[in-house]
Amino acid sequence: MRIPGQDIPATFIQYAADILADTAKGLSGANIVRATAAYAVEYDVNLPHPTYPFEAGNKRTALYENLRAFSPSQQYRIIRELCEHPSLSIPTSPERKELKIRLITRYAHLDPRDTPAEVNETLVEETRHWLEGYPEALSLYSQALEKYEHGAFHRNLLDDLRLSLEKLLRALFSNTKSLENQIQSVGQHIKDKGGSTELANMFVKLLDYYAKYNNSYVKHDDAVIEEEIEFILEITSSFMKHLVRLSGNG
Repeated sequence: MRIPGQDIPATFIQYAADILADTAKGLSGANIVRATAAYAVEYDVNLPHPTYPFEAGNKRTALYENLRAFSPSQQYRIIRELCEHPSLSIPTSPERKELKIRLITRYAHLDPRDTPAEVNETLVEETRHWLEGYPEALSLYSQALEKYEHGAFHRNLLDDLRLSLEKLLRALFSNTKSLENQIQSVGQHIKDKGGSTELANMFVKLLDYYAKYNNSYVKHDDAVIEEEIEFILEITSSFMKHLVRLSGNG
């Protein structure tokens, strides 16, 4: 039985269907049926449009009506995963990015995972967006997120985050320096881009401690304090998001 106030409104389901089944940039009718049918088998759900061609007037309607057959937590998972469907264009369209961010921001409480991530998912999705122009940094960042979601490889996770930030700084400053040797350049970069002296100084201090933290904890997995991982992931995300935005390359 569905709990009042826990549903994803029909208006949001329609909004998602309009984007995911967009005529030019969305899923094909065949892919809509194929994907939703796979979820229907997994969840033992009867779909109004289980085969293609379907009787619906258009594919947006077919996707909307198929999504409505699932429970709220199932809808959350399906919409989130369809945003990254392999048949869709890369990089992700602005509309799909906005859809995913709104979904996570409003309905993350419906996440069906047994141990949903506590990290700020809106920040994560925005950081992924800003890193799209920096594939090396984005790849390492995504690896770290995958390890975080599985609750494993904590030392490797921190190392991936550190290296992702290092790769980003190398790309921004066109050099091959280590993170430790970029710290002062970051402060100057912020000032050169119109940032306040106070923010530049704070960035330098935080990056200095960030580098020292990683050097202390990435060498031995059993030294990693699990309760601190979420904070390190979020502060790394904030560092990278701000630096790319500041550079005007997002």
